[in-house]
Amino acid sequence: MDLHSGARTCPASRALLVRRIRAEQWTVDAAAKAAGISVRTAYKWLARARAGELHDRSSRPHRSPRATPEPWRALILELRRCRLTGAQIAHRLKLRRSTVARVLRRAGLARLLSLAPPEPVVRYEHQRPGDLLHLDVKKLGRFRRPGHRIHGDRQRCSPDVGWEFVHIAIDDYSRVAYVEVLPNELGITTAAFLQRALAWFRRRGIRVRRILSDNGSPYVSKVFRADCAAQHVRHLRTRPYRPQTNGKAERFIQTLLREWAYVRPYPTSGRRRGALPGWLRHYNFHRPHGSLHGLPPISRLGVRREQRA
Repeated sequence: MDLHSGARTCPASRALLVRRIRAEQWTVDAAAKAAGISVRTAYKWLARARAGELHDRSSRPHRSPRATPEPWRALILELRRCRLTGAQIAHRLKLRRSTVARVLRRAGLARLLSLAPPEPVVRYEHQRPGDLLHLDVKKLGRFRRPGHRIHGDRQRCSPDVGWEFVHIAIDDYSRVAYVEVLPNELGITTAAFLQRALAWFRRRGIRVRRILSDNGSPYVSKVFRADCAAQHVRHLRTRPYRPQTNGKAERFIQTLLREWAYVRPYPTSGRRRGALPGWLRHYNFHRPHGSLHGLPPISRLGVRREQRA
């Protein structure tokens, strides 16, 4: 039950007030003083107690002459179900935007996402290492001194230093990951990264059969397609605007940013790059993984603990 922040009484204290007056023969003035309320309020709860109402009534008025008529509310909701925005509905019906917003909010349709129920989460996991390798790229800014994430001043930046691109490859079954920081995300650069990633996984006993990426320019390039064919790897791409299909790569990038890229104030981006191999070794060999029951990714490859480091 929700009570007003300044309420002096609640149903239990009101029942105590009524019992003191009726059963214990307290005067109304004494009972009201003990409850910290006025005599008038005490009489109000006595009257309501006769009707069995010691709870708070709604403060909504019995009549609202200026309320939006029901036909207008129904029309607003119908247009909303056609996926029109609040501003478009107000313009079409010649109504105030605040009126439309109020109707939509009370109907629970203030956001377009509310028009359809959320899609169920579909989780999948391939049965063997190498059945699917997730690829993705994350762009990070270079810097010669700590940026606004550290000191909060966007005026103190490192101009004209450009970008660097974190290329990642993560095995769907084991979550073992391979990462490189490269100067661009061109097709030829991404194809060369794929060659090194496949060789890295082969040295750990993983033969990659399929890869999955988004529809970014490096992955649709001719050179990347030719390299996949030369490596006898089937290339799959996600549907447009469906990043959740490549969710393991997206989730790994979040972990990468939180635990490596932004975990401490690096003096330069070069120092940040230098910290990557150590963090990646920790991730693959020692860091507990939630989806692997607290075991590190390398454990799914059958590597014993003393062989991991």
